[in-house]
Amino acid sequence: MNKPLRRIAIFCGLLVLALLARDNWIQYVAADELRTHEKNRRVAIERYASPRGNIIVDGKPITGSTKTSGSDFAYKRTYSNGPMWAPVTGYASQAFGATQLESLEDGILTGNDDRLFFRRTLDMLTGKKKEGGNVVTTLNADAQKAAFEGLGGKKGAVAALDPRTGAILALASTPSYDPSTFAGNSTTTDSKAWEKLQKKQNPDEPMLNRALRQTYPPGSTFKVVTAAAALEHGLYENPDDKTKSPLPWTMPGTNTELKNEGDIPCENATLREALRVSCNTVFGKIGSDLENDKMLETAEEFGFNKEQFTPVRTNASNFSDDMNKSQTALSSIGQFNTAATPLQMAMVASAVANDGTLMEPYMISQLQAPNLDVVEKTSPKKMSEPLSEENAQKLQDMMETVVDKGTGQNAKIDGVTVGGKTGTAQHGVANSKNPYAWFISYAKTDSGSPVAVAVVVEDSDASRDDISGGGLAAPIARDVMKAVVDSKQ
Repeated sequence: MNKPLRRIAIFCGLLVLALLARDNWIQYVAADELRTHEKNRRVAIERYASPRGNIIVDGKPITGSTKTSGSDFAYKRTYSNGPMWAPVTGYASQAFGATQLESLEDGILTGNDDRLFFRRTLDMLTGKKKEGGNVVTTLNADAQKAAFEGLGGKKGAVAALDPRTGAILALASTPSYDPSTFAGNSTTTDSKAWEKLQKKQNPDEPMLNRALRQTYPPGSTFKVVTAAAALEHGLYENPDDKTKSPLPWTMPGTNTELKNEGDIPCENATLREALRVSCNTVFGKIGSDLENDKMLETAEEFGFNKEQFTPVRTNASNFSDDMNKSQTALSSIGQFNTAATPLQMAMVASAVANDGTLMEPYMISQLQAPNLDVVEKTSPKKMSEPLSEENAQKLQDMMETVVDKGTGQNAKIDGVTVGGKTGTAQHGVANSKNPYAWFISYAKTDSGSPVAVAVVVEDSDASRDDISGGGLAAPIARDVMKAVVDSKQ
């Protein structure tokens, strides 16, 4: 071979090698990036070429899919009673992506999950159209309805758990939104519906999941945690022994007296009586006596200062460290820097109801293949033990007194033992805004405690003097608990 031909052959060989290298780079290195690139419309077309699988509650789908017209996306998502279920499902939108269960379990719902590979291969060989799998939730439809309707036009949230397993039974947030209104990609309808839900145009933030993502001062409901700390750390042993709680009581290092709400019997009150009438002085002094480290330890055993994954991520509730005695006193009655999500306070009630054992909260029971074979099943997991069984039962007795004879009487259910704690948390600079109304509780039957609930009403049309956990939040908790108890019968 002469020299010019040899050079041409070498050059052509280098071109072939470069082409092979580039081809392999595209197929194996850059494949995922190209597949998920925002301008790769073929992927989006394939994604919406078939109906999504469904999210299931009590054996029935709360989602669906419908044929579209005038678009190369063949199907879009639909929702049954979308506003009620939005805090659970999230949304799946052709234009705006997906959130919550719709996003976290997208692979199952679209049928693209690796665990469905064999099924997809079989369907391809048989010519069957690809289908999505299902997400089966732990939610109780009757409890969710009671929570959503109970909140009504008020801004607030409800979280309910099965204390024995950690299964989430209700998760309501109001005001809410209908994910169906922006499930497509129309610039005239879907985009306008989306814009109306954004904070700029809607300061009530209907797309905020208040049950999981909003933290509030828990007010007097946090006194349950403080009572648990007093028992666990041996400050007091018997709920009916008098505490060392003078009245008035000045917070250490200050000239400020901690006030109670009204003329209530708090001087040296027992733990039971202090919880029944909600004494700030008793529980503030308990926090001050235990000091920051011991209060922090107990709060964190209940789940504070840690995000939860249900699998939807929740904001971490807060109990601060490095506080002095007076700051710890205020934090121990649910004020100062203390802040909690409704789910967190449901976890507090749940741990007490479950004899001191806190189970990890979860909302997916199982994932199903399109043929309903189980792909994955959730097993309940123990999270921590904030209290001993003995102390948990003492605290149950105290919380049941709150409902029988105290501030929580609006939560009573005929034939069912109910324990609870009210809370009215200060809000705004110098307590200038309407307070938050809280109630946490559990119901107990002969077969155990099937439900624990936390309710927060963020604002209402009631006058300031009429806002209370017992008046606004307890009736909602009662209806949610009754719905769960009735569904078990």
